[in-house]
Amino acid sequence: MTVDLETRRARTALRSEVLLVLGVSLGQSAIYAAVTLIARLTAARPLSQQTATLNASQSSRPLLDLTYQLLGIVFALVPALLAVHLLNRDRGDARATLGLDARHPAADLARGAALAAGIGLPGLVLFWLAARLGVNATVVPAALPELWWAVPVLILAAAQNAILEEVVVVGYLMTRLRELGWRTGAVIATSAVLRGSYHLYQGFGAFIGNVIMGVVFALFFLRTRRVLPLVVAHTLLDVVAFVGYALLPREWFSWL
Repeated sequence: MTVDLETRRARTALRSEVLLVLGVSLGQSAIYAAVTLIARLTAARPLSQQTATLNASQSSRPLLDLTYQLLGIVFALVPALLAVHLLNRDRGDARATLGLDARHPAADLARGAALAAGIGLPGLVLFWLAARLGVNATVVPAALPELWWAVPVLILAAAQNAILEEVVVVGYLMTRLRELGWRTGAVIATSAVLRGSYHLYQGFGAFIGNVIMGVVFALFFLRTRRVLPLVVAHTLLDVVAFVGYALLPREWFSWL
């Protein structure tokens, strides 16, 4: 009787922990993204004529803008650090549990690059199709001023996105849901749908594309128990999108 009561309390505490971690990170982003999509769909202009801007300038004063950008990157990583801390408290070595250690650097880099290539090209086709169907807003991956720090900041932003999303949505969330006894299919679906949900502000095409990416990444993690290749893959995808948009002629991206 006492053991059952302690087990129920532990499971309740674990569920509360998961909700709190998501509530201060990507779960919150998913809710805001859904509200933003509703606002876009009920606006006077069609969704396809609206713009979703990533990495926007925060100030007309360059040094202040740089400060805001760096602060945003640093504080956005706190939920990922919190997730690692909570797992570390229970398991002793969260980096090993999540596959964030440097035991296999060459293999992690190779797998990450392969995942980026495998997802990136079909993703471009999906974005093109979504744009043609009018189910996505026009995405502007980077809108920073043309200053010396713009490209380094975009690279840091890409790495920050990758670390936050892969640690929280794949490593932490999937580990906790499995500890709560969820079935494998439900764990994969929850991780993938959450990933798609916080991209809803871009439109339905971004949602579908990221759900597919989420399924692939979740299956990879279940097979390998390593998040680091996912961080590598995600970073590469975002670096190409952010830096490419910042440096290449705008007409190359008119299909977005």
